[in-house]
Amino acid sequence: MSRPMRVTVLGAGSWGTTVASVAARNAQTLIWARRTDTVDEINRDQRNSQYLKDLPLHRNLRATADLDEALHDCDVLVMGVPSHSFRDTLKQVAPRVRPWVPVVSLAKGLEQGTQRRMTEIIHEELPGHPAGLLAGPNIAREVLQGMAAAAVVAMPDERIACALQPLFSSAVFRVYTNTDVIGSELGGPLKNVIAISAGMGQGLGVGENTRAMVITRGLAEITRLGVAMGGRAETFSGLTGLGDLLTTCMSPLSRNRQVGEQFAAGKTTAEIVASMNMVAEGIKTSSVVMELAARYGVDMPIAREVAAVVRGDHGAVQAFRGLRKLAAGAEQESG
Repeated sequence: MSRPMRVTVLGAGSWGTTVASVAARNAQTLIWARRTDTVDEINRDQRNSQYLKDLPLHRNLRATADLDEALHDCDVLVMGVPSHSFRDTLKQVAPRVRPWVPVVSLAKGLEQGTQRRMTEIIHEELPGHPAGLLAGPNIAREVLQGMAAAAVVAMPDERIACALQPLFSSAVFRVYTNTDVIGSELGGPLKNVIAISAGMGQGLGVGENTRAMVITRGLAEITRLGVAMGGRAETFSGLTGLGDLLTTCMSPLSRNRQVGEQFAAGKTTAEIVASMNMVAEGIKTSSVVMELAARYGVDMPIAREVAAVVRGDHGAVQAFRGLRKLAAGAEQESG
């Protein structure tokens, strides 16, 4: 008799915990957290109050602070750590995980310095392991509350994607598959930058017309860079592109939108980072996006203004004045 499938999630932030709770419905799931008080609370109370307040987790979910225990005999490894600690965590994983175990990234960021996507880092640090991601328009609290939502599991091999699909699915959480890993993976980090711009607009009270313009033209920027980097254009009109962009720009729960609202209130990047309990990937990603835009020769005026605000070159008001100065050309070509 074959043993049950074992899923390990590394990282007990809001989304990592939520994915682990969903997976625990379908497979034996263990989540690894650095803090022992988080581990104790998950095991004792089925809660992670630091990130998800009083929302209950699935009763079958178990937690550990021991990386050896977490990786022992795991069949699927889910990386729920932020992009800035992704590589270092994988270096710790490498000697502990069995060969050929699929690795699924949840991080929506790009590595500073190298401009690497998370699946590229997986290939570098865990060669031979199938690498992909789970992404979509997902606010963690809403998924955990049982509100209907959808995501995409992207893997270069469709057979592996189809095998992983039921692990993360539920009656109200629909998971689709996609073999366009590049396009699926780029949507997340790129939309985070646009969401900061949308948040600045919200904070400045620029109006719904202007916010709609930012979201729509932001999608055009995301698509141009994504296609230049090897993604498929149609991916950016799907869940990991337009879907994720809409959720992150529109939801008051979006961390990156909240960052933009705080920029509009006159706060500096350092002040915003110091005040946040969770990571807003768009802050670190903005500079990497501009490096990639220069490398691939893609014009990204909205992202450029966000990067300037993050650097402290000017404020949110000046950023929106800069966007108003752009000349309009053909819709399908211009910035």
